[in-house]
Amino acid sequence: MEIGPGAGNTLDAIRGTREFTGGATSETWGYSQDYLGPLLRFRRGRTANISVMNRLDEPITAHWHGMHVPGYLDGGPQLAFGPGETWAPELPVDHPAATLFYHSHVHGRTGPQVYRGLAGMIVIDDPEIDDPLPHDYGVNDFPLIVQDRRFDRSGRMTYSLGMMDRMHGFQGDQILVNGVIRPKLTVPAGLVRLRILNASNARVYDFRFTDGRQFHQVASDGGLLARPLAMASLQLDGAERAEIVVEFSDRSPVSLVSRDIGMNGVMNGGMMGDRGGSMMMGDRGMMGDRGMMGMDGNSGAPLEIMSFDVGEAAPAGPTRLPTSLPSDAPALGDPVRRRNFTLNMHTGGMMRGGMMGGGGQTMGINGAPYVMDRIDETVRAGETELWRINADMMMRHTFHVHGTSFRVVSQNGRPVDSAQIGWKNVVRVQGPTEILLRFDKLASEETPFMYHCHILEHEDAGMMGQFTVT
Repeated sequence: MEIGPGAGNTLDAIRGTREFTGGATSETWGYSQDYLGPLLRFRRGRTANISVMNRLDEPITAHWHGMHVPGYLDGGPQLAFGPGETWAPELPVDHPAATLFYHSHVHGRTGPQVYRGLAGMIVIDDPEIDDPLPHDYGVNDFPLIVQDRRFDRSGRMTYSLGMMDRMHGFQGDQILVNGVIRPKLTVPAGLVRLRILNASNARVYDFRFTDGRQFHQVASDGGLLARPLAMASLQLDGAERAEIVVEFSDRSPVSLVSRDIGMNGVMNGGMMGDRGGSMMMGDRGMMGDRGMMGMDGNSGAPLEIMSFDVGEAAPAGPTRLPTSLPSDAPALGDPVRRRNFTLNMHTGGMMRGGMMGGGGQTMGINGAPYVMDRIDETVRAGETELWRINADMMMRHTFHVHGTSFRVVSQNGRPVDSAQIGWKNVVRVQGPTEILLRFDKLASEETPFMYHCHILEHEDAGMMGQFTVT
């Protein structure tokens, strides 16, 4: 499926069907299409008028993940709207050029709703900068929404949570790009920009090309980096985005793959991955039919993401990368306040409904599961803060903050070069992690901002809090 600019300004959340594999038909959801949603392209300095119509049989939202908008426009759990209802926000686009994410964000239902297809990509263009990178959409600039999905023996997509799925997040056994299993894309000879979104519920990817070719990262979650960063592999946790530029002038076909990083961020096929962590077993035992600690049934084998054929050179576009990029990097200053957050795998409470209904244990932050009518933190607009995030069981988590972008200061006690990581709104937490952030958009008690783990099953189980900005 090609993800392209949507016609009109209406997103209809609808049911659909799709044959992903084996000729079987799977039930899906999507925004204005059978699965996923159209690419939304916004222009900085303008207002995006979007009407979202709920044609499903349960409440949904549309969260503009990464956008700098006030709380009443953010699309979090407080803004859920029911079947037959329409939400029509007017979004002031006050954000640097970036690749963002949109998805439903209903408490207790985010995991299954995103899994079924209520997600899509946003691209923000900034008319004030001269983009020196490939930017001819569909010619040398391509969106790649990467997801893993699980299928039964007949080929139907399934979402059924076992104990290990609840603990580590749901992982699938097939990789989809833009809704297609292992697609092939023909690209022009020369420089090509790939906008990669990890839209999986929990899986971590370690992207690389089969021939080992080097590429350059040019943007992260919040926008462009200060300069292109050369690399041979790129690791993305859930909801992280990165833009990379790849040189295809040799015209050699190649595939994009990922080393299989299993549950808890541990490399498949070994006790400890290059990110550390603890030995964890797969959801069918030590040597289950999905492989030891992995989900692909072939321990240690790379996961094939997609393949590339190379055609003729594009008629126009840059032929070399610049040495610097027009990144938007305001100074945050020193923090005036510090806050500590501990991500808890077990809070001692019991769910009364939602994802872990039937008496499942809840997760939480700072010892408490998410409660819709409780404000956990109060933040002052315009003040810089330092947040320290940790986990209580050496588990891997992915921490997301609504309403702003932030700088990563340190991870596991080691300083981080923020110029190489860039502006973020999602960060991996596998040990103490410090972020520096400032909120310039307001959020009231009625429509607060959220902070939460972006492993969707953790979020649904209560690993989430909310805060006002006044």
